[in-house]
Amino acid sequence: MKHISVMTPCYNEEGNIRNIYNAVKEQFDKMPQYTYEHIFIDNYSTDNSRKILRELAAEDSNVKVILNARNFGPNRSGSYGMLQGTGDALICIVCDLQDPPEMIPSFLQKWEEGYKVVLGQKTKSKENPLMFQVRKLYYKIMEKLSETEHLTNVTGYGLFDKEVLDMIKWMDDPDPYIRGLVTQLGYKWCLVEYTQQERTSGKSSYNFNRYFDFAITGLTHVSKKPLRIVTLAGLIMSAISFAIAIIYLVFKLVHWYEFDMGTAPILIGVFLLGSVQLACLGVIGEYIGAILTKVTKRPMVVEEERINFDK
Repeated sequence: MKHISVMTPCYNEEGNIRNIYNAVKEQFDKMPQYTYEHIFIDNYSTDNSRKILRELAAEDSNVKVILNARNFGPNRSGSYGMLQGTGDALICIVCDLQDPPEMIPSFLQKWEEGYKVVLGQKTKSKENPLMFQVRKLYYKIMEKLSETEHLTNVTGYGLFDKEVLDMIKWMDDPDPYIRGLVTQLGYKWCLVEYTQQERTSGKSSYNFNRYFDFAITGLTHVSKKPLRIVTLAGLIMSAISFAIAIIYLVFKLVHWYEFDMGTAPILIGVFLLGSVQLACLGVIGEYIGAILTKVTKRPMVVEEERINFDK
C-alpha cells in the first residue's frame, strides 16, 4: 500500500486549519488504497493556530506538526515542510482552501501514470482581478528571462514524487525555488488545470514585500540573463559615452573659441552613467546575496517543536 504525505504550511490560519484537515481527510477516506500523513508546518503564528494544531495532533496520529522557532518566511518554511514527508509522494496544499483539495485524486492518478511532478495550473481565479493580472505579468517576465521552460500560473500546489524531493534535499539549498526546479531537473511533469477559489477565512499574510522577495529569489535561481543584460547595457553606455566624448573633443579642437562645452551635457552624462551603474550594482548584489545564502549553510528552518513524528 502506497503512503502519501500531505504538507500544509500555515501562519495565523486559526479559521482554516480544521477545514483543510477535514477536507484532506475526506478525500483519503474515499481512497482506501492509500495511507497518508498530514504535515502542518506553522511559521510562528501569533493567533490560536498552534493550539489548534496541537489539538488535532492529539486527536489524529496521522497529523504531524512542526512549530518553527520564528517566522522564517513562507518559501523557506514551506520548502522545509516538503522535505519532512515520509511518503512515496508528497502533495502541497495551502491552508486557506484557495487550492481545492478535490484535486488530490487527479494528482494521484497522474502520478500513477508515471509523472514525477503533477502541478495545479490556475486558468481562472476568484482572487482580486488586479492581483491576478500582476501575477500574469510576473510569469511573462520570468518566461522571457528563464533559461529553461518556466511554468505559468503555477504556485507549487501539486504532487512531488519522493525521488524529486530526495534530489532537492541533496541539493541542500537553504532557500530553493522549487517550481523553477521542476523543469531544470528534467523529471517528467504535467499540469492539471483548476480554478482558484476565494479565501475561506482570514487575511493573507502575503504583502508586496513578500511577493517582491519571492520574485527576486525566483529570478536569481532560474536565470543569469539579468547579469548579461546589465553587462550589455554597460558596454553600450560605455560606447555611447566614448563616441560623445570624441565628438565633443573634435568640435572643441576645430572650433576652439566658438564652441562652448557647457555644464548641462556633463551633468546629464554623469547622472545617466551613475544611474546605470547603480542599477547594475543592484542586480549584481542580488546574485551575490543568493550566493551568500547558499555558502553560509544557514538552515531553512529551526524547529521549536515537532509532534507525532515518532509514531
